[in-house]
Amino acid sequence: MGVVKALKALSAIPEDIRTDEINDTIQKASEFLLVHHIHKRSHDLRRVSKPGWLKFGFPLMYQTDVLEILDILTALSIEDRRMEEAMNIVLAKQDDTGRWSIENSYNSDRLLIPIGPKGTPSKWITLRAMRILKRYQ
Repeated sequence: MGVVKALKALSAIPEDIRTDEINDTIQKASEFLLVHHIHKRSHDLRRVSKPGWLKFGFPLMYQTDVLEILDILTALSIEDRRMEEAMNIVLAKQDDTGRWSIENSYNSDRLLIPIGPKGTPSKWITLRAMRILKRYQ
């Protein structure tokens, strides 16, 4: 999760002001995620690294999921065959109405904006999924 959140922060820096060191770290962090095919164990690509990463959530706080990782990588214009299985997971979760449901949430009374209950279509998850698919295809 640390690599993902660091990459998310570094990718938010405008390209024209990124230093060589920042670009190098972005490249290394991206490759680290790609080596793991986004959500797999490096020493056994048949196994999911963290099952919770397959449950799409919002807001994620310190957690992450396949959707957030793909959002970061596609925002960096990365297209790699090692992303395909994760992209297929995104496509498989789309419902008949073209939306995605929230499966994981830190929704509480303390949030100013209601997120919606788990298991229901989510505009936030749907927005992220559609953005990823548009960038990748």
